Order: sequence, then C-alpha cells, then structure tokens
Amino acid sequence: MSSFRNAEGKPILLKMVKGIQDNKSYLGEVDGLIGDGDHGMNMNKGFTLFEKRFKDEEFGFTEGLDELGTILFSEIGGSMGPIYGTILMDASAAGEDMEDISVKELADILAAGLTGLSEIVEAKVGDKTLVDTLSPAVDSLKESAAAGKDLKEALPAMKEAAKAGRDSTKNMVARFGRSSRLGERSRGVLDAGAVSCCIILEAMADGIMELL
Repeated sequence: MSSFRNAEGKPILLKMVKGIQDNKSYLGEVDGLIGDGDHGMNMNKGFTLFEKRFKDEEFGFTEGLDELGTILFSEIGGSMGPIYGTILMDASAAGEDMEDISVKELADILAAGLTGLSEIVEAKVGDKTLVDTLSPAVDSLKESAAAGKDLKEALPAMKEAAKAGRDSTKNMVARFGRSSRLGERSRGVLDAGAVSCCIILEAMADGIMELL
C-alpha cells in the first residue's frame, strides 16, 4: 500500500510509547555521560502518561501526536519536554486534515515538526542535537516522495537516515544544552536527544509498516 489511514494510526503511537519505555535505561546511560542523566526517565514519564490516558481511547495518528506532544510540552521536566512537544504538536497540525498519509504527507508532517523546532531552538545539523537525526530523516522521506517510492520502500530508508544521523553525533562537539559546557570533552559520546529521536522515528516507521 502507498498510504495508511490517519484515523487508524493509534497502533503507531503505542509502538512509539513502547520504544521509549524499552529504552528508558539506555537513554539515561547515554545522557549521563555528558548530561544530567534524566532524559530516559523524563521521556518515559511523558510517553507512559500518554499511554495511561489514551490506551483505551480511539484516536488517529495526527491526533495522537498532538496529545502526546501536549503532555511532553507541559508535564515532563527538563528542556526536552518543550522541544519534543513543539515538534509533535506542529507535526500534528500539519497533518490534522489528512485522511490518508503517503510518503509525501509523512514528509510534510515531520518537516513541519522540524520547522517548528527551528523557531524555538537555533540548532542546526552538526550541532550535536536531535536535529542531526530528524533532519536527515525528513530529507530521506522527501527524496523518496520525489522518486515516487511507496511507504514500504521509503520507511526503511528513513530509518537508515535517522540512524546515520544519530551516529554522526558521536564525533561532534555539543553546542547546545548542558553538555555544551564540556566543549571538546563532549566529543566521543552520542547525543541523547539524537538517540531518543531515532528510537521514536524507528518505532513510528515500524508501526506504519505493520498497518500496510
């Protein structure tokens, strides 16, 4: 199939929740190397709150992104809550009127989240943040859409682009957040936000693949 129904997207969100829950400890370990170590705990708190409130409710893909984003924005600690909240709420707004979501629509949805983030954070690719994961993932989807590829072709490519972006942060010097104070000492460690963003995007892709 070349698209999935927005209204049937609940399993995608639950897949994203499980991805974060399963990696709570790992995210804490990564963050603890150059940050304060609470990224896994905070992300798990927000995603689990979403699960508890909405697992028995009916909702679509973009509606779920909005509800999850709202919780992350307002109810978890640290700087990442507002960052992820903004990404997900802006992504949701871009897709709320879509009935069917193909490669192009998914690219537009995630691109809107990236644009929303750029309006509150100046981080660019190369600054050792989640932008290093999200931006190449968006680019990959746009390229797949331009080439006329369907979701079954585009989603594995997006996952690979996200993973490559995540891994690229290891050799970067942090320019934002607590880890930026370390300067050169931040090199050699993955960025926790880039890691969690990759987990979310991979889980999203896997959830969509299961609907096709």
